[in-house]
Amino acid sequence: MKQPNRTVSGHTDIAVALRYDGRNAPRITAKGEQQLAEQIVEAAEQAGVPLYPDPEMAMILSQVPLGEEIPDDLYKAIAEVIAFAYILAGKVPEGFVPDPPSNETSARGSG
Repeated sequence: MKQPNRTVSGHTDIAVALRYDGRNAPRITAKGEQQLAEQIVEAAEQAGVPLYPDPEMAMILSQVPLGEEIPDDLYKAIAEVIAFAYILAGKVPEGFVPDPPSNETSARGSG
Protein backbone atom coordinates (compact mmCIF):
# COMPACT_ATOMS: atom_id res chain seq x y z
CA MET A 1 0.00 0.00 0.00
CA LYS A 2 1.49 3.32 -1.03
CA GLN A 3 1.66 5.92 1.68
CA PRO A 4 1.34 9.61 0.83
CA ASN A 5 4.41 11.82 0.86
CA ARG A 6 4.70 14.50 3.51
CA THR A 7 6.06 17.79 2.27
CA VAL A 8 8.06 20.24 4.32
CA SER A 9 8.42 23.63 2.74
CA GLY A 10 9.78 26.82 4.14
CA HIS A 11 8.79 28.72 1.01
CA THR A 12 9.26 28.16 -2.68
CA ASP A 13 13.03 28.75 -2.49
CA ILE A 14 13.59 25.34 -0.82
CA ALA A 15 11.18 22.40 -0.63
CA VAL A 16 11.69 18.91 0.74
CA ALA A 17 9.27 15.97 0.50
CA LEU A 18 9.26 13.10 2.97
CA ARG A 19 7.78 9.62 2.74
CA TYR A 20 6.75 7.86 5.92
CA ASP A 21 5.37 4.33 5.85
CA GLY A 22 4.53 4.13 9.54
CA ARG A 23 7.21 1.53 10.24
CA ASN A 24 10.57 2.87 9.13
CA ALA A 25 12.18 6.27 9.53
CA PRO A 26 10.92 8.91 7.09
CA ARG A 27 12.94 9.23 3.88
CA ILE A 28 13.72 12.22 1.68
CA THR A 29 11.83 11.60 -1.58
CA ALA A 30 12.25 14.95 -3.31
CA LYS A 31 14.09 18.17 -2.71
CA GLY A 32 14.92 21.24 -4.67
CA GLU A 33 15.50 24.95 -4.78
CA GLN A 34 13.81 27.77 -6.66
CA GLN A 35 11.91 26.46 -9.72
CA LEU A 36 12.18 22.80 -8.67
CA ALA A 37 10.98 23.76 -5.19
CA GLU A 38 7.97 25.49 -6.73
CA GLN A 39 7.20 22.33 -8.72
CA ILE A 40 7.44 20.16 -5.59
CA VAL A 41 5.07 22.48 -3.72
CA GLU A 42 2.63 22.60 -6.66
CA ALA A 43 2.65 18.80 -6.97
CA ALA A 44 2.01 18.46 -3.25
CA GLU A 45 -0.87 20.94 -3.39
CA GLN A 46 -2.44 19.15 -6.37
CA ALA A 47 -2.12 15.79 -4.59
CA GLY A 48 -3.61 17.18 -1.37
CA VAL A 49 -0.39 16.62 0.56
CA PRO A 50 -0.10 18.84 3.63
CA LEU A 51 2.53 21.57 3.50
CA TYR A 52 4.44 22.46 6.65
CA PRO A 53 6.06 25.89 6.34
CA ASP A 54 9.35 25.83 8.25
CA PRO A 55 12.29 27.45 6.41
CA GLU A 56 14.90 26.30 8.91
CA MET A 57 13.74 22.67 8.82
CA ALA A 58 13.56 22.72 5.02
CA MET A 59 17.14 23.98 4.87
CA ILE A 60 18.37 21.30 7.29
CA LEU A 61 16.48 18.51 5.49
CA SER A 62 17.80 19.66 2.12
CA GLN A 63 21.27 18.58 3.31
CA VAL A 64 20.11 14.93 3.67
CA PRO A 65 20.86 12.89 0.52
CA LEU A 66 17.89 11.99 -1.65
CA GLY A 67 16.46 8.59 -0.72
CA GLU A 68 18.12 8.56 2.71
CA GLU A 69 16.34 8.23 6.04
CA ILE A 70 16.27 11.33 8.20
CA PRO A 71 19.05 11.47 10.81
CA ASP A 72 18.26 10.37 14.37
CA ASP A 73 18.65 13.90 15.73
CA LEU A 74 15.74 15.08 13.54
CA TYR A 75 13.24 12.38 14.64
CA LYS A 76 11.41 14.54 17.17
CA ALA A 77 11.02 17.49 14.81
CA ILE A 78 9.84 15.26 11.97
CA ALA A 79 7.44 13.42 14.29
CA GLU A 80 5.78 16.78 14.92
CA VAL A 81 5.48 17.38 11.16
CA ILE A 82 3.96 13.94 10.63
CA ALA A 83 1.54 14.49 13.53
CA PHE A 84 0.55 17.80 11.93
CA ALA A 85 -0.13 16.03 8.62
CA TYR A 86 -2.19 13.31 10.32
CA ILE A 87 -4.29 15.89 12.17
CA LEU A 88 -4.95 17.83 8.96
CA ALA A 89 -6.01 14.61 7.24
CA GLY A 90 -8.23 13.59 10.17
CA LYS A 91 -6.21 10.38 10.65
CA VAL A 92 -4.54 8.65 13.56
CA PRO A 93 -1.49 6.39 13.41
CA GLU A 94 -2.13 2.66 12.99
CA GLY A 95 -2.66 1.04 16.39
CA PHE A 96 -3.35 4.37 18.14
CA VAL A 97 -6.14 4.17 20.69
CA PRO A 98 -7.20 7.56 22.06
CA ASP A 99 -8.03 7.93 25.73
CA PRO A 100 -11.76 7.77 26.39
CA PRO A 101 -13.41 11.10 27.25
CA SER A 102 -13.23 11.95 30.92
CA ASN A 103 -16.39 11.47 32.97
CA GLU A 104 -15.18 13.82 35.65
CA THR A 105 -17.29 16.84 36.43
CA SER A 106 -16.35 20.01 38.20
CA ALA A 107 -18.10 20.87 41.41
CA ARG A 108 -18.21 24.28 42.94
CA GLY A 109 -18.96 24.99 46.50
CA SER A 110 -21.27 27.82 47.36
CA GLY A 111 -20.62 30.24 49.95
